[in-house]
Formats: sequence, C-alpha cells, structure tokens
Amino acid sequence: MLSSEFLGHNEYGHPQFNNVRTEAGEAVYQLKYKQDWEQVAQLASGVIEHIVPKFGKIGLVVPVPASKQRARQPVYEVAKAVAKHLKVESFEGIVNKLPTDEPTVSLKDLSTKDEKVAALEGRFELKDAITNEGCWNALVIDDLYDSGASLEAVCAMLGSYRKIGKIYVATLTWK
Repeated sequence: MLSSEFLGHNEYGHPQFNNVRTEAGEAVYQLKYKQDWEQVAQLASGVIEHIVPKFGKIGLVVPVPASKQRARQPVYEVAKAVAKHLKVESFEGIVNKLPTDEPTVSLKDLSTKDEKVAALEGRFELKDAITNEGCWNALVIDDLYDSGASLEAVCAMLGSYRKIGKIYVATLTWK
C-alpha cells in the first residue's frame, strides 16, 4: 500500500478509504477480493520476468497454503501459471495447513511476528507428493509478504523433505 486516505463512513457505517497500491498490489487485490482472474497472467508474468531470472534451475513450484478457504485459490492459480511457463509441476498439496478444532484468529489480525509464529506452530503438514526420485529446487510462491512467518514455516517443512534441494521464494506484493 503506497497510501491510504480515510474518506469517512458509508451509509452502513463502514469506513471508506482511498487506497493507492503498487501495480502488483492492485493486481493482487483485484484477484483476491474482486475475483478478477485475468490478473493471474499479469502476476505470473511479473514473477517470470523479474524474479525467476535471479534464481538457479527450478524443478517445481509450491504455492503457500491459503489462509482463507475459497473455491478457487488465487495464489494457486498464479503458481500454476508460473509452473506452466517453466514447464514444471505445481505442487498445491505438498504442504498443507491443518484444520483446527479451536477458534483461530486470522494472521492479519495479529500484530507481531512472534504471535504469528505461535499461531502457525504445528499447523502445517508435509505430504510425500513427489513420486519420482531426485532432489528438486522449489520455487515457493506467496501472495503477500508481511512478517515472513508463513513463508518461514512452509520453507522449514520443505527443507526437511529429502526430495527438495534449494528453496527459492517469490511473493507477489508486501504489506
């Protein structure tokens, strides 16, 4: 977010803002909250053009598990588009976020990294989803970088998997 100006409250009492986002930030917003699926190509293109060339050979793509359940997951769609361009597989289910019986607070409602790390502790599982032998460099893709807590948890899981070599990370935007 480049800037946010409070405009007042609407007729329902909800605060209204004039938000100015980066180009990538606006594309992520349109994709996640307005279901504008045409943004997938633009975001994937940005990753391919500006981020992927900085890394070594990528053998597979892993999207960070979504924190909110949706019929169609935005970051999974971007990961699939990047993987298709790279001619590699996108592994959506290799790291999963486990459900919990206890009420949980959204990570975006927690203010410190320590709180987020604590909230994520024990919430991810690793699936042995790579069926062929070898050691693959993984590109982990997340939609938003805030504290890095989710990315660190996912990368720690992947780092413990014998079929994963190097781990590269790309985020679409930041908070």
